[in-house]
Amino acid sequence: MPPRRTFVAAAACALLLGLAPARATDTVSANDTARFLAGMSPAADSPLAALTKNSAWQEHARIFDSEFERLEQRQLSRIRAWSEQNLTAPRPTMLYMFSGPDFIYANAFFPKATTYVLSGLEPVGTVPDLTAMRVSVAPTLHQLRASLGTILSYSFFTTHKMRSDLRVGRVTGTLPILYVFLARSGKTIREVTPVRLDAEGALQPDVDADRGSATRGVKIVFAGSDGEERTLYYFSTNLTNDSVKNSKFLKFCETLAPGDSLIKSASYLLHSGEFSIVRDFLLAKSAAVVQDDSGIPLAYYDPGHWDLQPFGHYRGPIAIFGRRYQPKYAVAFRESRPLDFGIGYRWRPHESNLLLAVKTLADVAREASVQAALEERGSESSTSQPVAPIHHSAARHAPIHHSAARQRPPPWFNWFFHR
Repeated sequence: MPPRRTFVAAAACALLLGLAPARATDTVSANDTARFLAGMSPAADSPLAALTKNSAWQEHARIFDSEFERLEQRQLSRIRAWSEQNLTAPRPTMLYMFSGPDFIYANAFFPKATTYVLSGLEPVGTVPDLTAMRVSVAPTLHQLRASLGTILSYSFFTTHKMRSDLRVGRVTGTLPILYVFLARSGKTIREVTPVRLDAEGALQPDVDADRGSATRGVKIVFAGSDGEERTLYYFSTNLTNDSVKNSKFLKFCETLAPGDSLIKSASYLLHSGEFSIVRDFLLAKSAAVVQDDSGIPLAYYDPGHWDLQPFGHYRGPIAIFGRRYQPKYAVAFRESRPLDFGIGYRWRPHESNLLLAVKTLADVAREASVQAALEERGSESSTSQPVAPIHHSAARHAPIHHSAARQRPPPWFNWFFHR
């Protein structure tokens, strides 16, 4: 073989050998994806590492560093301190209805939970192969920041704005926001799985996108600094009475009860008869409820079964919800304890209110015994199947699909829910 051909062949061989190890790192993990979207550096050997040299990503990282540092100082650190002092017997499960993808406040209020269940009308959405987004990375990251604007500033999502921001583009729905909040909360994502609930409320793999009647969601297994695995569920589901009767979402939640519940910036939906089933469920299955005044009306808390502890100041609802003023709330908050952070629609600290409702020990024990009996009976007839995780890969990505054929809320609901 002539010298030149020998050299070319040797160089080609070396190139192929050099590429072989790289193929082992072609897979983009969910954790690296989350860190990248959160403006945090992925692993050094991740295919996404090269994209962190992009000026748009670097600007994105600077903005998020600043925003989340302010959020930590102004809100999250104070919420964790409040929780440590006042939630003295936290349950392993926390339920957060009407939450959307708000994991960051769920984790701040209930950092010791091992199972988080969040729900909202917004679909799970998709996070495609980010390594193929070199051209569109700047608008994608801008859209993501825009969707988080109000929750970073005021503690709640503006639902219709979030839907608009994450309805277009390649990164859509709640999954990218959950990723950002998990990463910025110091969590390591280990597994992401598309799931649905069957007719019995059992968790199943979501492998058939054409089943429009199924309640769909995502299961995320993650770990904190202690290395202990925890689970986050997000379900896209309508909680009006007519819909929740058929969705089996509450049946799934019942398998995890009793738990602790968080309700904030919930558009006063639980004041309405259209949501009485969810309201009754939360009262029956919660060991403790942390809520602002947009949650369960005070009249539904039986003082013989609940210890009520008010914090902050009750100024009444903001103008758009003015008809939801509660005279009983005003009386209860005359002797409230101080609150050093803002929360809910009245997001300024001197205007915010928070109610901690703790169920009596006798009621909790009674509910636990009933739940144990249900679990024992359910284990004998369980038909749930193992679910397969989503793999984020530079070569292949399995997105979560959602059928457009989902139940619609009543006409007035869309206006009422947009907050």
